[in-house]
Amino acid sequence: MAVLALLWGSGFLWIKIALDGGLSPLHITVIRCALGALVLLVLARSARQRLPRDRRTWGHLVVAAFFCNALPFFLFSYGEQTVDSGVAGVLNATTPLWSFAIGVGLGMERGFRPLRLTGLLLGFGGVLLIFAPWHQAGLTGKGALALLAAALSYAVAFAYMARHLIGRETAPLALSAAQLLMATGLTMSVLPAAPSASATPTLTAWIAVVVLGICGTGITFHLNSRLIADEGPTAAATVGYLLPVVSVALGAIVLDEELGLRIIAGMAVVLLGVGLTRGRKPGPGPAAEVTTAESPRSTGSPSEATSASPTGTTTGSTTG
Repeated sequence: MAVLALLWGSGFLWIKIALDGGLSPLHITVIRCALGALVLLVLARSARQRLPRDRRTWGHLVVAAFFCNALPFFLFSYGEQTVDSGVAGVLNATTPLWSFAIGVGLGMERGFRPLRLTGLLLGFGGVLLIFAPWHQAGLTGKGALALLAAALSYAVAFAYMARHLIGRETAPLALSAAQLLMATGLTMSVLPAAPSASATPTLTAWIAVVVLGICGTGITFHLNSRLIADEGPTAAATVGYLLPVVSVALGAIVLDEELGLRIIAGMAVVLLGVGLTRGRKPGPGPAAEVTTAESPRSTGSPSEATSASPTGTTTGSTTG
């Protein structure tokens, strides 16, 4: 769990380093998708899992790849051009809040209690505290909005995937490998429209994007899948609460990013809100967790069918 949190939470750091080294947001997105797909293809082949063959599944993968990979990956890289990596990690933590709100809007959220509504309102209050539109130093630019849109994109993707992809006959590793392959194709199709680089990317930038693609995208999915299988979805979801802490700590230590009291307070409020929205009544026991991990569709809730993550690519957990 510690290794998984470190790899996922460090993704925002690697994005920032790659950007500072001269790589554009679109190039970072393409390389990240391609390397992540390569890792998952190797893992799927070693596990003797085959890619889906029916057109219907591939059609759903186009939508999932766009909202879960291509779009948020690009938005995170775009947003971090003007926003610190630590703040990016905090805004990514709003994904469960968006997912819960979508579940309520679609009538898919069960067990809708006042405590969870309080968590939802509290979480968005924390986001407002971070943005501080009433303050001259507030995060009101396009970069911060792009980061928030990336978290919303994850939530949309998870709701769609819970309905159309989770529980399919295709094995998870193969399904995710296919999804990242599709994301690679989508992002490469718009490469000709990318602006030319103003300077040659540094070696540090290339190393950062390679680590991001292999470790922060491909390997994290494998670790998350193992964690769900070994410990259950509840333990896997716990990792999501650690990601903002990791991103903020690494940003401050490695990049010397400054964090004011307002940002720290906003982060604490967001995490508290996320924790309240994920609160559930005690289940019947460990067997219930296994059932949820194997068949997320049975929960009927996008927020419960997806654990935390963020920069991840899993078809049963968030990401990022």
